[in-house]
Parts: sequence; structure tokens; C-alpha cells
Amino acid sequence: MYFKKTPDFLKPIYKDLIWDIPTSNKEVFITFDDGPVAPATHDALDILKEHNALATFFCIGDNVQRNPEIFERILKEGHRVGNHSLNHLNGWKYNDFSYVKNVLEAAQRVPSRLFRPPYGKIKRSQAAALKKRFAVIMWDVISGDFDHKISKEQCVENVMSNVEPGSIVVFHDSHKAWEKMTYALPIVLTKLREAGYSFGLIPEDIQPATDR
Repeated sequence: MYFKKTPDFLKPIYKDLIWDIPTSNKEVFITFDDGPVAPATHDALDILKEHNALATFFCIGDNVQRNPEIFERILKEGHRVGNHSLNHLNGWKYNDFSYVKNVLEAAQRVPSRLFRPPYGKIKRSQAAALKKRFAVIMWDVISGDFDHKISKEQCVENVMSNVEPGSIVVFHDSHKAWEKMTYALPIVLTKLREAGYSFGLIPEDIQPATDR
């Protein structure tokens, strides 16, 4: 189960996490999880280039080691990167020491102050331990491109029905999500642009709302 739109009541409960980016402009923040892998990351980059859009890629450390040339392409084309752990750990299933160690090992391959917990699952104690070094980035809109139970058209609908200025939107540049992502992403970018939105990068120096 997952929320297509993160409920507002969750945000103050987990206020040390970043769910969206308040803005007075019609700006959204497109993000990708689980890469870099071929062909998904290459296709995402091609689509972004075609639409003159920038995004933030949360990369798995092991995938960066396996595909350094794709990682370099992300950076070379002006996008931002974030840490998505070394090998996609579910924080709810690991003790704090093992989880933090895994994230720090990934940081040796992904130089970024941004961290997104895989599955969005992180204990409060883990987030507190990481807070001095990382901004923990969640999201408020998810496309569902990884979900085999929904159609590719529904992925578009999930985004367009829930996006608003400041939204952090999640796609996946993974083998599992590839088909739906490559269908939905160009449509979403086109529709958002037509609605007057621009596409921003998540700032490296971003702070939780409590610290702003």
C-alpha cells in the first residue's frame, strides 16, 4: 500500500523529513529512485533533455559502482544526485547502526547531502542519526510506475491529479518501472509545462520546515 498523495497529517508528525518545498512559484521537483541502470536511466535522461527539464536522481550505491558512466551522464547533463542507500535497505527491518553504516557507505559513491530512504521506510532514530549529515527527502506525489497492478495511464493521472506548487514527485529509473515510466514521464512533463510549471532541482542546502 502507498499514498499517491502524502496526507497532510503525516507531515507535522514527521517534521524532520522533507515532504515538499514551499514556493511562491509554479515549480515542481521531479525525482527518480533506484538507478542508475540501463536502459531506464538513459531513457529518463533522454526524455528530460527533450523537454528541457531537470530532475534529482536518488541513486543506489551498488548501481553507481556497476554503471559509473550512467552516473556521470546524470551529472554532466546538469541534474542533481542523492543517496538512496548502498543496496536499497528497508529501514524498518534494520537496526540503526547497520542502516546508518549502509547509507554512509553509499555516500562514498554518491557525493550528496540529500538522502531518500528506500520504500520511504525509516525509523525516527535512524533519521535523527542521519540528520547532521543529510537532508532526508521524502515526497508528496508518487506516480506508482513501479506498481504492476495499475496502468501506465493511471501513473499519469496519479501525478496530474495531485501535483501542486512545491510538490516533490517520484518516478523510478528501474527495470521494474521502465515501461510505465517511459510512457508517463513525457506526458506529465508536457502537461505540467502547459499548466505553467517549471522544474527545479532539490537544493543541496535544504532544511526541514522546523529549521527553515
